Amino acid sequence: MASDQKEVSNGLEWRRKVAAEILVPETKTSSSILISLKAFIVGFASKVWKFLHKAWDVGVDDPRKVIHCLKVGMALTVVSLFYYMRPLYDGVGGAAMWAIMTVVVVFENTVGATISKSLNRMSGTFLAGFLAVGVQWVARQSGNRFEPIINGAAVFLLASLATFSRFIPSVKARFDYGAMIFILTFSLVSISGYRVVEVFALAQERIVTIIIGTILCIIISMLVCPIWAGQDLHTLIFLNIEKLADSLEGCIAEYFKDGDDLDDGDKECHKKLQGYYKCVLSSKATEDSLANFARWEPAHGRFNFWHPWKQYIKIGASMRSCAYCIDALNGCINSENQASENVKKHISIICLKVSSNSSGVIRELALTMKTMKKSSNIHFLVGDMNKAVQELQVNLKALPKLFNPPSRPEAAETRENKTTEQQPASKTVVSTMPIMDIIPLVTFTSLLIEIVTRINGIVDAVEELADLAEFKPASNDKCGKDDDQLNNNFLPDQQKDKDIMKKGIMSTRGKKRARRGSAVLRQSISPGSPAAQLDDSEQQDVAQLLGI
Repeated sequence: MASDQKEVSNGLEWRRKVAAEILVPETKTSSSILISLKAFIVGFASKVWKFLHKAWDVGVDDPRKVIHCLKVGMALTVVSLFYYMRPLYDGVGGAAMWAIMTVVVVFENTVGATISKSLNRMSGTFLAGFLAVGVQWVARQSGNRFEPIINGAAVFLLASLATFSRFIPSVKARFDYGAMIFILTFSLVSISGYRVVEVFALAQERIVTIIIGTILCIIISMLVCPIWAGQDLHTLIFLNIEKLADSLEGCIAEYFKDGDDLDDGDKECHKKLQGYYKCVLSSKATEDSLANFARWEPAHGRFNFWHPWKQYIKIGASMRSCAYCIDALNGCINSENQASENVKKHISIICLKVSSNSSGVIRELALTMKTMKKSSNIHFLVGDMNKAVQELQVNLKALPKLFNPPSRPEAAETRENKTTEQQPASKTVVSTMPIMDIIPLVTFTSLLIEIVTRINGIVDAVEELADLAEFKPASNDKCGKDDDQLNNNFLPDQQKDKDIMKKGIMSTRGKKRARRGSAVLRQSISPGSPAAQLDDSEQQDVAQLLGI
């Protein structure tokens, strides 16, 4: 130790004083709080902007929704005058608020829905009010001891019966809201009448204010840009018929077409056409609701008061029955077990002919619904469709010959040699194939035949509607005007679907491809094949579907 101290003393020694600091964790400063606040404001503003953008899109897609909102605001403004103006307020008393409540709960988007809820509310209020006054009179005549017992028993009995009536399908479909209003009004009047002396005046004020609110709603709904449920139902039905035809054509074309020759735009178009049948399957609730509301509407446009709206439900059911088969047909297209291209070629032409004729029948039905005129060509088109199905069945019966092997190899060789010598050079020898390759094709064609059978059901339903609604015979000179008038009555969302269908089907490139493909078909078909029975227009349709 002494030696170390000497060495330190002899050398130079440097010293530095360092102040002792205590490390304290950093607290949240005002700058970080400001940054968090800015992030919150920006996030909230972006969400509000997205909501406003969606709201704008909803208004642009269907301007009738904006008009309906303005109509509701107009009705509330008018009915609120009974509360603001002293003479009107003295006339209805303190029950003016019931008129405002009536407008809020009764005013609906369509005229039929507004009339249905208005009449249900008035009838339920009238019936419940008179019964409540009668029960209250009987209870008061019985004395103070039995008055609450009679009132309670009446509320229990009538409320239970009215609630049970809401489970009956016929009552629930048309008078469910009226039954609910009956329960509400009877309970309020009968129970409040136990403490209120002037029960009749209370019921009278409630009935008068409800009548004012319902009449105001009906007038504004019918006179200011009316939206008719019957017109919406009619438009929905014939647009669904057109979608059914396009979906059927798209499925058949997709099954027999080579996907390598299609670009991305055509593939997306075919997928949309294939998915149109889903709109038909999902429209049952809308059809039932519109048909129910259309029964309440007065005569408007080409629809009289006793128009057979129930028949539209039958047509929708027939279309859904056909759409289920198209769904199964689409499942065959997306299945992993597919028939080979050589097997498909044997019946591709006749299947495409059946598809073309079936789609033609469906489009003719859509035109009949659209113009409300009886078609003069529907029976000829149905005959051609059934004839094409018979030809398809004949070709199906000939399929077993394609996979039955010969009994002996020597006989097979001699038979093949004979056939090659007898056939011209343009024909090819049919080779045998296993039965498992034909089963997917037979399933597909069986579904196609079933679709034709269900199309006949749609034809019968539309013809029955034409007879019940007394459609006029079609005339060529007025069809164009009627079509233009009906095009203006499309629902906004349905108009977009209609434009997509037109772009996907009637494209210029498809027409050129069909003309070029018909020439190729004329060179490739043989005189005895089913394709030789097609005329020039049908060959162009087949070529367009095949993508030649």
